[in-house]
Amino acid sequence: MFFKNLALAVPFFAGASTAMPQTAPGAPLSPGATFSLMALRSASEVHFAGFEAAKGSLLLKLPSQNASCDAGPADHATFFLKDGGLYLYAASATPQQLYADRSGMGQGKLGYTTGAQPAPRNGERTSFALDEANDLTLNGAGFIACPNSIDGAWSVWVSAGVDQPAGNEGCLGISARAVEVSNPNGCLYTE
Repeated sequence: MFFKNLALAVPFFAGASTAMPQTAPGAPLSPGATFSLMALRSASEVHFAGFEAAKGSLLLKLPSQNASCDAGPADHATFFLKDGGLYLYAASATPQQLYADRSGMGQGKLGYTTGAQPAPRNGERTSFALDEANDLTLNGAGFIACPNSIDGAWSVWVSAGVDQPAGNEGCLGISARAVEVSNPNGCLYTE
């Protein structure tokens, strides 16, 4: 009887697993590939949440980015790496580059600037990379997500040895998995 029930359950679970987001690492993304980022933190509110960009910061679970995009509204931000720098993808807009401030003042602040706007005084721009599992790191450091940000979203920070940056509470360590985007929507994100 046990084996009969198991035989009936296997096709159900096999079909169910294909509908879930695939997070197993695949082949490394090619240089210059465009990608979205997905937060990985099992049994949390942010597990599988896509990264959004708004008001100079990266966020999770933001209701709307309010970005100006080439092909209509975008649910998530699209990125690419170039010479160690991490950029928001824009085919026709002014470039927007990410930075992280891991100093004692910045505590891992992750944000972006537009055009010729300089990074903050201690901002790092050129040590972003994807590892063999397509997880994004900044010079080997991972990321932290903190609740209660803009419109109930979670703010994203670079891990800088501070568990609750800027006095936030309830922060969680996350992995940022890159997922290739074959038809990217270029956007100019709000500052």
